[in-house]
This record gives sequence, C-alpha cells and structure tokens, in this order.
Amino acid sequence: MLLLSYRIVIGYDEGTIMVKIGREVPVSSMDDSGKIIWAKHNEIQTVNIKSVGTNIEVTDGERLPLTVKELGTCDLYPQSLKHNPNGRFVVVCGDGEYIIYTALAWRNRSFGSALEFIWSPDGEYAVRESTSKIKIFSKNFQEMRIVRPTFSAEHIFGGTLLAMCSSDFICFYDWVECRMIRRIDVTVKNLYWADSGDLVAIAGDTSFYILKYNRDVVQSYLDSGRIVDEQGVEDAFELLHETNERVRNGIWVGDCFIYNNTSWRLNYCVGGEVTTMFHLDRPMYLLGYLASQSRVYLIDKEFNVMGYTLLLSLIEYKTLVMRGDLERANEILPSIPKEHHNSVAQFLESRGMIEDALEVATDPDYRFDLAMQLGKLDIAKEIATEAQSESKWKQLGELAMSTGKLAMAEECMKHAIDLSGLLLLYSSLGDAEGISRLASLSKEQGKNNVAFLCLFMLGKLEECLKLLVESNRIPEAAFMARSYLPSKVSEVVTIWRKDLNKVNPKAAESLANPQEYPGMFENWKVALDVETRVREKRGVYPPAADYLKHADRSWLTLVEAHENGDLNHAVYNLYYLFSLKPAAQKNIGTGCRTKWR
Repeated sequence: MLLLSYRIVIGYDEGTIMVKIGREVPVSSMDDSGKIIWAKHNEIQTVNIKSVGTNIEVTDGERLPLTVKELGTCDLYPQSLKHNPNGRFVVVCGDGEYIIYTALAWRNRSFGSALEFIWSPDGEYAVRESTSKIKIFSKNFQEMRIVRPTFSAEHIFGGTLLAMCSSDFICFYDWVECRMIRRIDVTVKNLYWADSGDLVAIAGDTSFYILKYNRDVVQSYLDSGRIVDEQGVEDAFELLHETNERVRNGIWVGDCFIYNNTSWRLNYCVGGEVTTMFHLDRPMYLLGYLASQSRVYLIDKEFNVMGYTLLLSLIEYKTLVMRGDLERANEILPSIPKEHHNSVAQFLESRGMIEDALEVATDPDYRFDLAMQLGKLDIAKEIATEAQSESKWKQLGELAMSTGKLAMAEECMKHAIDLSGLLLLYSSLGDAEGISRLASLSKEQGKNNVAFLCLFMLGKLEECLKLLVESNRIPEAAFMARSYLPSKVSEVVTIWRKDLNKVNPKAAESLANPQEYPGMFENWKVALDVETRVREKRGVYPPAADYLKHADRSWLTLVEAHENGDLNHAVYNLYYLFSLKPAAQKNIGTGCRTKWR
C-alpha cells in the first residue's frame, strides 16, 4: 500500500493492478459562522472553530484543538455533504439518493433520488437523476420544474446560474425559467461562483478561467423578447483572466479566488495576479473563510482542521486597485499590517504602479530594486549607504554613469571597489590623478590587469614592465620591452632565459638577446634612439580640447617620423593621443612594434 494514500497494489501471476479504496477527500462542509459538519462512514459529527478560545494562540498550519460532537447518523453512505447558502440545512448525497437535514438538530426535511445535488444562492436546489433528467425544487422542498437537456448532462453545478456540462462544453441557465444564458466550449472539472454573482471560476484539466457575468446585459436581452439560440446570449460572459494551473478545489472571498493546486500550494488570485500564501506539506482541502478571524480553513483526510491567515483588508485593497479606485485603496492601506506591505508592493509592481510600490515596500533590497527601476538615485543611495553592500554600490554606480551623474558614479564605484568601472570613468574624463590613484589601489587589490592599463595610460612604461615581471608574465614583459622600451629588452630576456631554463633548456637557449645579436633586430639602433627622445615627453598630458589637432596623425609611426626628421612633432602627437585617448593606443603601439622589429 502506498504511504499516506488509499491506493493498494495487488500482484498476481500475470501482472499487477492498482485499486483505490475509499476516498481521500473528506466529506465535510463549513457554514459562514465556522461550524463544520463531516461524515465518518454513516456517523455525522460537528465541530465549531469559534470554540477555540482567544487565549489559545494557534499558528498558521497548526492543527486546531477542536472538540468533536456527535450530531447523528445518516441513512445512506455519504459521498458529498454541503450546507445551503444560509447554513440552516445540510444535504447529504450518496448511493444515488439525497437527504436534506437541519444543520443544528439533524432532522430529516426532504429526500429523493439524485446522482448530484446543487444549491442556488436563494436556497432553491436542483438534482440530477440521470444524464437526461434534472429536477428543480423550491426553498419549500416542492418540485418546480423538470429539465430534459438535449445533450448528455454529465455534471451539474450550482451558483448564480444553473450549469450543466457535457464532456467538452458547459451550458448556463437561469433558475427561474431555465432559459439558455450561454454555452461555453470548454472541458469543466469544477465551477466556483463568487458571492456577488458577478464572477465565476471555471476549473479545467490544466487551467482555470475567471469570467465576469454581465447580468444586466443578459436581463436586457431577455426583456427585449429576442430569441435565444443554442449558443445563448453572446455577451453574457467576459473572459477576464486565464491561469495555466490546475485547481484542486477553491472558494471565493469577495473578488479574490482562493484555491490549492496539484502541487498543494495554497494560492489566491486577484485580478489575474496569483500569489502563493503557503506551501502545504500534505493534501488539504478548503472549507471556507471566516472574515471575523481573517483566516481561511482547510481540512485533511484525517479530519484535522488548520487555519491560515489571509487579511480581508489585503484582499479589499487589491480589489479596489484592480477597479481603479485608488483613493479608497489608500484609505484601507493603513489597516494592513507592515509585514504584509511587501506583498502589497509586489502586487502594485505587477500592475505597473512602481512609484506606489516604492512608497509601500519596507524591505530594503526590494526598495532598492524599485528605486533603480524608477531612476531615483538619491533613494537608492540612501539604501546602499545603510546596507553597505558592494553589489548595490556597483549597480548604482553603473546607473549613475549611464545617466551622466559622474560624481555619484565615482563615489559608488569607490564603495563597491569597482576598479574596471573607475578605469572607464577616469579614462573617459582624462583624469590622470584619478588613474594614478587607481593604479595604486589596483595593485593593492591584486587586480594587475587594471593596474597595468592605468600605468600604461600614464606613460609609466618602466612600472608596467616591472608589474609584468612581478606577475610572472615574463614573455609579455619581453615583448612589451621590444615594443616600447628597447633598452630593457636585454635585461628582461636574461630573466626570461633563467625562468624558461627550469622547464625547457633548449627553448631558453634559442632566445636571442639584442646585446649579443643586434643584427637580428630590425632598426635596433633607431629604436634605442627613438626611446631616448620619447622618454622626455612621457608624463606630459595636454588638454583634451586639442585632441582634434593631432588625431589625423595617429597613423604615423615613430620610426617613420625619425627617418623623416619630424620626430619631435610626432612624439607630441603620440603622447597626446596616448595619454587622453586609450582607444588609439592599440594602433599606435602596433605601429611602433612593427617598425622596431
């Protein structure tokens, strides 16, 4: 037998079979006052939720300590049990029959044949005796009408309208004259009407649909005397929302649809927005909602009753927002406890009301995200200052940079130790002092790539070379020396040989030292001469306003300038571009390396 289920597997010679014994859904019902009646076999018992004293503190999901009272017995085996709308009567249905009892004294008031039984909002009721015969009775238990549908009625549902459904469609009728109101082509598992009678939830195999019933449109159509065809009144229903989730069972509280799904999560839906209230640890089934306690109650197959908090003020607030009545919604907001304000803010955000969500939210992380969405950097900065979170400072710095608030961007990036961001900022501003400070900070933080770029932009090539050697990037140091500091090549090659000799002596011997083989290095003497001349100009940072005067000469290499006798002018151009326009460095460096080799 499967654990915690009524399924049992039987094995025999030619295979196995699984059968279900009994039912997992408890036969129970709760009225609006909190009185619950349930059936255990033929025995009828009752409990009262309000019997739990206010001095007893019960947490959400905790089993209520209820006193069970014997109410009586039933003459048939109950398969369903349901209070009528005012709670005075209870119907028990099973074994192809129904019996209506008084809820308090458990006295028999009426009985008859029925495969299914449903109540109307006014206390009338209908029974399905077969797939082709439905009877409607008055509040006084008198038969009023027999309906014989033109299709096979597999199920009937009560509520504002009488509903009959086949395997692939459902038809709605009015209770008084059984006139066709609307046919909807959908597979229906269950139907739930709101108390107002204006909203209905249709639960299907994989989805549920929230529809609005336009009773005024229907009444106007019927009063006009026009003929109602087999499809009914076209505008009788309006589809509001569709949710891809299977409903186990559900109830309405105002305009809020509460349900549990196949994953046993307790959810509620307002305006198409689904919110998970609780994750249930076992199968539970909804009994009802007590507005006086702001709690929704569920029952499991062992007849344990649990309650979960769902604030009526929260539901009313969301409902008013959906209707666009923000003035009344704001009047209700103070009555919602602070711990629920983040839930309210998430709802407002989903409706695109981000500014209102920011005012309501209390969680700092959530408020920071909302402030970032709205571009309210001052609020985001206050939150980041309190939180002292590097990730928040980094996000804020990036947004400040993109919106042109560079002073704030610099402050945020310093707090976040965002070295790459600071490099972008300082290089864009041509801030040599900032880049110099960043070079020192980067070395302290072990970010050698950023430190190298800072030193390179400042023209501190010797320090670049030293950093590469200290970082054990000796081959890169040798190539850099060949390109920018020819006088240092011999020194770096010696270090490279020594290091490479540890792993590959032959490769180490193959390295050429320009002091030993100057002929193997093209324009070697010219490169040394150019380096000497260029060294004098390093560290000179001309104003950015002069950039366009020198940009058209960025293609000229120093070797070519030396040969043309225009080296001084070329050096000024080179280091102007070098110091203020890092994007041009690649072209400049490549030109120098190509000629010096």
